[in-house]
Amino acid sequence: MESINDSHREYIKIIRRLTPEEKLKKCFELNELTKQLFLTGLKNRFPNLSQEEIKKLYLKRINKCHNLDY
Repeated sequence: MESINDSHREYIKIIRRLTPEEKLKKCFELNELTKQLFLTGLKNRFPNLSQEEIKKLYLKRINKCHNLDY
């Protein structure tokens, strides 16, 4: 069975072979995946909230992630 470290090493090898353009595209894809996972988690945790309330809660929580020193 392949270990997590082996899988991670293989992933790094694959990422290193990507062109800068492909790496940027992958970055955007991962960002969108993260956003969707976050929204899905909020919907599951707060099933009685409307779409608008979920969106407001999402933005409120994302705002907490920003480094306010900039």
